[in-house]
Amino acid sequence: MNVATAPDAAVAVRWIAAFEALKGTVVLLAASGVLTFVHHDLHALAARLMAHAHLNPAAHYPGVWLAAIDQLQNTRVLWLALGALAYASLRFAEAWGLFFRKTWAELLAAGSGALYVPFEVAELVRHPGALSAALLLANLAVVAIMLRALWRRRAAGAL
Repeated sequence: MNVATAPDAAVAVRWIAAFEALKGTVVLLAASGVLTFVHHDLHALAARLMAHAHLNPAAHYPGVWLAAIDQLQNTRVLWLALGALAYASLRFAEAWGLFFRKTWAELLAAGSGALYVPFEVAELVRHPGALSAALLLANLAVVAIMLRALWRRRAAGAL
């Protein structure tokens, strides 16, 4: 059996591929939801949501939220949706590559996962909690699995 395709490594990498595809799907759904607000009165919609939730628009946080909504313009919403589309496309490409055990996808997964580690550590230091710790550990596990897969691939001479 080829060391780079050991069953345990393949299963772990496929789980990560599924997770990346899920992330892409969630972001794509969110982007399509954002696009539904183009050419709509976002301030009026936000005010209706606040009234429904019995929030006072004159209070600090609801007021901040309304001010942020007022700053959104159609071009910003479109740029936000385009950025989300680019992110989702990257996640889908990564998921495809991981599913088919492509070296570039393993490198991409290890690199993109490693980019988040300093931010997750900073978040854990600022706001210690189970969620912050779990996200950091999960991301470190993804990076470790990808590095292990790359190491095995290199040992097998396939890198």
